[in-house]
Amino acid sequence: MRRIAVILSAIFLGTLLMVALMPGLSLAGPIKLTYANFPPAPTFPCVQMERWKKEVEKRTNGKVLVQTFPGGTLLGAKNMMDGIIAGLADIGCLCMAYQPGRFMITNATSLPLGIPNSLVGSLVLWDIYKKYQPKAFSKVKVLTMFTTAPSNIMSKIPIRTLEDIKGVNLRASGGAAQILKAWGANAVGMPMSATPEALEKGVVKGLFSSLEVMKDFKYAELCKYVTITDAVVYPFAVVMNMSKWNSLPKDVQQVFEELRTQQAAWTGVYMDKHVKRAMSWSKRKQGVKVIRLSKAEKAKWDKLLEPIVNKWIESAEAKGVPGKALVRDIKAFMNMYSGK
Repeated sequence: MRRIAVILSAIFLGTLLMVALMPGLSLAGPIKLTYANFPPAPTFPCVQMERWKKEVEKRTNGKVLVQTFPGGTLLGAKNMMDGIIAGLADIGCLCMAYQPGRFMITNATSLPLGIPNSLVGSLVLWDIYKKYQPKAFSKVKVLTMFTTAPSNIMSKIPIRTLEDIKGVNLRASGGAAQILKAWGANAVGMPMSATPEALEKGVVKGLFSSLEVMKDFKYAELCKYVTITDAVVYPFAVVMNMSKWNSLPKDVQQVFEELRTQQAAWTGVYMDKHVKRAMSWSKRKQGVKVIRLSKAEKAKWDKLLEPIVNKWIESAEAKGVPGKALVRDIKAFMNMYSGK
């Protein structure tokens, strides 16, 4: 009997080992993924990251666990794409405006074309990516894309006309600098984190960005005026290391695929609602006044931005990028999602 028990025990252990080694039947724990992001945790790119993590873990019934790293703790803004390609993190969120030459096709959505909100911007961006399949993303798996809400002027002084903005120092980043220059302002480049001190010292009189920062960064305490320009949005992408993607089981990949468009739309809706909440708080708690340009004045401001678009089209075409077609498609998608 003892000999039989030993034989049965050996067979049982051997069977367990075979099961453990069989693909898809591993006795190992859940799939663990790292997700890097560069802005602080309370900001909207990180809020969407946490929502995506929650959805993935729920839809895979805990088969996948995602560890998030906000605030540049794993990868920074400018090395995000290369860090993901190199496998320093499994997933990363990047702002394409930081590398306009590298992401020329998707960055076309950041031209001053009148995208009205984050939801429309996010869906337009996603459609542009799907239609053109830019080579810039060929080494990664794109999980979703989305945009900021439109940029507006937050200032310590009221700005109602082009005369009011002439010569005013305003903090801006990326392509926003050329927009402010076209309007006659002085664009001052600096990190968002350095802007409050610059406002307090008078180095700048305001900033040009999407309006959620009025509450998220407490700019409403320093900038008591907001001039609505709805000039441009800025595109973001969430990408995954290709080797890691290929290693995922098919059912997990399917969950990620299903979330691509859904996450773009969710982030757009969240962002637009967040901006409304931030402005409501700013007006109610901080006495911020909102200035809306008259129709005639807005037309003057918009007219000054047309050369920016035309110059970009020329530059794109010279580099073999279909600039005219891109701008035409962005406008068509924008009108469709705006219900026009």
